Amino acid sequence: MTLRAKRADREGAFSGNKAERAIIDIGSNTVRLVVYGGSMRAPTVLLNEKVTAQLGREIAETGRLADEAVEVAMRGLKRFVLLFDDLGIEDVETVATAAVRDAENGPDFVSAVRALGLDPQVISGEEEARLSAHGVLGAFPGAEGSVADLGGGSLELITIADGETGEATSLPLGTLRLPEYRGDKSADMRKSLEKALKKGGWGKPINAPLYLVGGTWRTMAVYAMQERGHPLTDPHGFELPFKDAVKLAESLANEDVEALKARDRISSMRAEKLPDAAVLLQSIMAKLQPEKLVFSSWGLREGLLYDGLPPSGRAQDPLLAGVAVFAAQRGAPPTLATRIAGWTVDAAPARRHGSERLRLAATMLALASMQIEPNLRHPLAVEWALHKRWIAIDAEGRAMLAAASMANGNNCEMPDELTALASDKALEEAITWGLAVRVARRIGARSRRSLQVSRLVLSDDGLVLRLAESHRDLFGIPTEKDMKLLANQLGVEFEVQIVADEYLHAVEAEPEPVK
Repeated sequence: MTLRAKRADREGAFSGNKAERAIIDIGSNTVRLVVYGGSMRAPTVLLNEKVTAQLGREIAETGRLADEAVEVAMRGLKRFVLLFDDLGIEDVETVATAAVRDAENGPDFVSAVRALGLDPQVISGEEEARLSAHGVLGAFPGAEGSVADLGGGSLELITIADGETGEATSLPLGTLRLPEYRGDKSADMRKSLEKALKKGGWGKPINAPLYLVGGTWRTMAVYAMQERGHPLTDPHGFELPFKDAVKLAESLANEDVEALKARDRISSMRAEKLPDAAVLLQSIMAKLQPEKLVFSSWGLREGLLYDGLPPSGRAQDPLLAGVAVFAAQRGAPPTLATRIAGWTVDAAPARRHGSERLRLAATMLALASMQIEPNLRHPLAVEWALHKRWIAIDAEGRAMLAAASMANGNNCEMPDELTALASDKALEEAITWGLAVRVARRIGARSRRSLQVSRLVLSDDGLVLRLAESHRDLFGIPTEKDMKLLANQLGVEFEVQIVADEYLHAVEAEPEPVK
């Protein structure tokens, strides 16, 4: 491979355009393929396809994978294998969970899958719990508490603390198995489930967050967000305090299935399972007494990716890793964003409400938004910030990303959806970030040289833009307007100082004010 080809290959991988890795998750409900690109710390999903085979639908009655379900699953798997060949994907990992490991004919199914050229690993319930927990640890660095992964055939429970997993168990309480616990009324079902949880060793309060993993839990979060009129749409990272979670579970346990099917973003399959899952949630909360629920879209598959990272990879910030790839695809490479964030830090640092990692992410998104047509720039920047699946960021942080991008486009009137998510002071701080990025862009059209011959500082005397004598003419009318905007935001006056090139960054420089 030539040097140019190697460089292009690296750039394609970094931008997220190159298919790097694939995972096939053979579950009790679905057989899912996900193809990833970009940074594996916060991967770009290039393809996410599922086949609803329901392999585990007859295990309770017959102990076997249904022939029809196997046929549907194999049809999907054959398609996946062809895609791997056409896309040139060599790194493929295939895992099978509850249905395959519990079924009498599970080994026969595994042999048939292996004949396709795949290497399926049937993982134990404890291993499934551990991988799901690693997905949570990857999505929520520093997370502590317990994880409940609800699949079609089983419920995995595991503790997490100090970046490690602890006690784990797998119980036959998946969504396909829950109807077995129904009694004449929901109270009977709840008692039966509480007994099953206690028998599995999970009957004591945890007094910590409970992280919920699995499609049915996420649909439950979507329902809760709709009921609350929540400004965000991605259920990942959505939180509910214990009391609110109790009310949600009670409401859903008594909800009409047909009414659920009529709702946007709730599929018929999920609608049919939500009431039973809500009773299960009631039982879990009654036993564990978590301080809050946190919904996670990262689970087993992301846990496999996280497992495969070296320590240095795990230590990466997932928010910055994800935003960097996204922004690079849109003409804002992370090297540029880092230079601009460094140039603006003296005048507009992260203060009480943000952090430097959040400010850098905001800088990346703000720069990327400027590469879009003006008529689309503002709405898309807000959409990216609020609704794209960013990792390791809360609702206020998302609002600050949006506010910074808006201010970078000279729009400082915050819409209601932002004021509902963040305090006025937090938004004001983010607006300052965005206006500072605007000045940096205007100084020299994003050129490296312009940032080397200038400096922006906030001192007791106000906002100061220092320019090297050789580049004094960079201070044009647009730059003057942007300096006024930033100074007004900071509540200070501004001035421009021209200094000799060699004294640009020296404190003792004797500047000449611009007349």
